[in-house]
Formats: sequence, C-alpha cells, structure tokens
Amino acid sequence: MALRIVHYNDPVLRKKGDLVTVFDANLALLADQMVATMNTASGIGLAAQQIGRALQFCVVDLRPTDRDFSWELDGARPPLELFMPLALANPVVTLLPSDETVYEEGCLSFPDIRGDVFRPDAIRVTYQDLQGTPHTLACDGLLARCIQHEVDHLNGTLFIDRMEKKVRIGIEKQIKELAKKTREESAT
Repeated sequence: MALRIVHYNDPVLRKKGDLVTVFDANLALLADQMVATMNTASGIGLAAQQIGRALQFCVVDLRPTDRDFSWELDGARPPLELFMPLALANPVVTLLPSDETVYEEGCLSFPDIRGDVFRPDAIRVTYQDLQGTPHTLACDGLLARCIQHEVDHLNGTLFIDRMEKKVRIGIEKQIKELAKKTREESAT
C-alpha cells in the first residue's frame, strides 16, 4: 500500500528522526509500504520524514538504474539484487576521500523541482537492517548520493539546503509556490 508523500513546508521534513529501537513486524511493514510508495512515485530513495514520520529510517532501491557505481557490503560485493531494496535504520554516513561532484538532484517531497547539489562521491554508511543487525556499506556514485540525500532527510536537512545560492535562486519561485500549496492543503 502506497503512503502519502509529505511535500515541502510540512514541519516534519525539518525534524531530526528518533532512533529506531524496535525491530519487529511493524518496521518490516513500514519498509514494505515505503518501498511501494517510492516505486509508485518513480523514486530511488525515501526517508521516513517524507511519509510524515520523524524516524531514523529510510529505503533505497537502485536496481532499475544504470550501475555506474560500486559497492562493498560488509567486506563483500554481493549482487545488488540480494540486498535491494535496502532498508537502513539508524544510518551514520562517513565521507571517504573522493572528489566532490555536482549532481542534479530531485526529491519526492519537491515534485518537478530539480537542482545541482555538490556531494562527495564516496561514503561509508553504518546502519541496522530490519532485524537490527549492524552492517557497513561503502559505495560511490549514484548509490552514495542517494544515501546522503536520504540521511540528510533523517536529520532535517533538505537538498535545497545544499544548493549553491545561484542554483537555489533559479528555483526559488517553484519552491515558494510549493510551500504555499502545502500550507493551503494543511489548512483544509
């Protein structure tokens, strides 16, 4: 079942998520619902804040994308299909030595709004899976960018916060229109 995606200007998008402390069937159901929501919206990542929950939890699925990125999960390189869609509870990102690259990003909470964002190209993320088992994933390219974007959400940071001023100015009108629409919808 797809859930409602929260749009920009909803206060939950600025809330730092609480740690996941219970790893049970409810968390697995939430992950399934978030993956369904992400897929329905043609996204590759979705954070709990984007469905109205301030929780340190997100999902990522890059199986349908070009595989122009590398990964190492717990010291091995399993096929992507074995661990995606990926559910990350309590993720912590460490930046690895790499070039900072500019990417055009979009966000399901900002429909039809895109802009260039600078991000490091390589990261290591430690997280817990749906059973609470700890893992370490080192990755680069699109996978690293996607995880950084979702972990930002978990900490109340939005991709527009990472844009250079000149990029943000270019989409400011769209952002204001979306904020107004979100306010109007929440008033009804």
